[in-house]
Amino acid sequence: MEKKLPLPPFTEETAKQKIQMAEDGWNSKDPHKVALAYTIDSEWRNRNLFIKGREEIIAFLTDKWKTELNYKLKKQYWAHVDNRIAVRFE
Repeated sequence: MEKKLPLPPFTEETAKQKIQMAEDGWNSKDPHKVALAYTIDSEWRNRNLFIKGREEIIAFLTDKWKTELNYKLKKQYWAHVDNRIAVRFE
């Protein structure tokens, strides 16, 4: 099983570190880099699309970022408990 540091249980510091790593990955607009942050069998839903696995994530993000040229994600720490982190998306 793949492990991405920092690992749970999270402290406030490590939760914020994990959030920043996710934000940086998404803002790189590198679909391969983003996909590696998710498990091999991840399942996403985006409106009417159901995306399963890294290859579909890569294809989805490649297509998404062809038209969303000014895309930028901002995540803000809200709270954490053990292995869960709550964030505000912008």
